Amino acid sequence: MENKPVTFQFISEPSDVNYGGNVHGGSVMKWIDQAGYACATTWSGNYSVTVYVGGIRFYEPIKIGEIVKVEAQVIYTGSSSMHIAINVFSRNLKQPKFDKKTHCIIVFVAVDENGKKLPVPKWIPETEEDRQKEQYAIRLMQLRTQIEDEMKPFL
Repeated sequence: MENKPVTFQFISEPSDVNYGGNVHGGSVMKWIDQAGYACATTWSGNYSVTVYVGGIRFYEPIKIGEIVKVEAQVIYTGSSSMHIAINVFSRNLKQPKFDKKTHCIIVFVAVDENGKKLPVPKWIPETEEDRQKEQYAIRLMQLRTQIEDEMKPFL
């Protein structure tokens, strides 16, 4: 199965503004979830739900009126889960180059109409870059397990 990135492009709007005059982080998180959903559902061929968003990193603000590009790509699959790397870029309309503004990993699970997990096609890395992305996802899974163990007394 071919693992092409899902890409959304659009212009940030005044309704996306935060109190500082830039795009609100919540708007960026919504775009991340939407692109991740499109990627996961395309990969699995089934309805998919978000089960984890982690390590979201906002590098620079996105200005209102800039072109925004959100790229989502599968970097690891479990039996029913899909780990998707999301990168958010933006650029001024007068400039040709996009700059990375945000990065995160989001995990989706394919489910049936009753919410029961469904198997997903296995993603097999084909290049050295793919293998590095897969190892990145595996390391993050290990870290999440450690964090969840630390959080248990507080849940």
